[in-house]
Amino acid sequence: MHELIAIALPGGVGFIEALQRAWDEGDAVLPIDLRLPGQAVNRLLAALGPACLVDEHGSRRLPPGGARPVADGDALVMATSGTTGEPKGVVHTHDSIAASAAATSVHLGIDGERHHWLACLPLAHIGGLSVVFRARWAGTGLTVLDGFDPGQALACGATHVSLVPTALQRLGERANEFECIVLGGSAPPQVRAANVVTTYGLTETGSGIVYDGWPLPGVEVREEQGELQVRGPMLLRAYRDGVDPRTADGWLPTGDGGSVDRDGFVRVFGRNDDLIITGAQKVWPDPVERILAQMDGIAEVAVVGRAHPEWGQQVTAVVVAAGVVPTLAAMRSAVKAELAPYCAPGAVEVVDALPRTALGKVRRSAL
Repeated sequence: MHELIAIALPGGVGFIEALQRAWDEGDAVLPIDLRLPGQAVNRLLAALGPACLVDEHGSRRLPPGGARPVADGDALVMATSGTTGEPKGVVHTHDSIAASAAATSVHLGIDGERHHWLACLPLAHIGGLSVVFRARWAGTGLTVLDGFDPGQALACGATHVSLVPTALQRLGERANEFECIVLGGSAPPQVRAANVVTTYGLTETGSGIVYDGWPLPGVEVREEQGELQVRGPMLLRAYRDGVDPRTADGWLPTGDGGSVDRDGFVRVFGRNDDLIITGAQKVWPDPVERILAQMDGIAEVAVVGRAHPEWGQQVTAVVVAAGVVPTLAAMRSAVKAELAPYCAPGAVEVVDALPRTALGKVRRSAL
């Protein structure tokens, strides 16, 4: 009977060795985010049922009452809260991990002898750990860092790296020293260097499956009633509770709004849960945010819908200041110059910081 092994180690050689030991014994791994407080870790362990925990003190068995086995072929249980806030586990098999790594490597033209991956995103998230899987699949060099540091990232000799927009910004002009930067996690900057590839994917898809709007080899994407659905060999087997979110013919509803044109080009609008409906008009936050983020006096911005007695929801800009914040009238004018009038914010809130996930996505539910 195979077990689930929780790994609570920083990114580095120790983590990779613990992962390999578990796999050699036929077990699956559950990476633990070291930034989680103790109570959150305990909830995660109780929900996902590992039998053993590997941390800086070594390997120790957990109380047997909550441990649950894994199926043959299972390789990874990646924790994700989805939209509910409650911990659940996405189960990937060795086959789905290999399919994801293969699709990415083929698309990017990875050469095992010439290329070198840098993993510097958290390994407790699929965006970070998938870099390790790609390097293993293609036989490239691999450097694993416990966090992003521009100096270390540039000094390690890597040709390829996965980053989030905030890390890319910190690299500045030196970003062009990488052959390829795979960018995910949150809305990409509008102006990007030629070596930056934007991605779309979920924990359930084993990392990015759409690169610069085009599905990777073996990936199918369709739009059903405004929602993107995806299919391919890199999809999860099930959630840890046994629920398979795929349709009978293998399509995964993503919960993201988007479109697919006749040529197969994919446009992602955002989470359907983020959609703002004001006076029966639909407003996606992302395009509004892109406009406002370019204005002087705004360091960061998130657009959300606040309850409104007349319109149902009011488009609201939550702003982190960078000097003098533009007036509401100025923000409305900027948005109406490019989008429909109903997309313009009706209110502004100034905050010290936007709550974000480890990969840089704004946690709108916390605003």
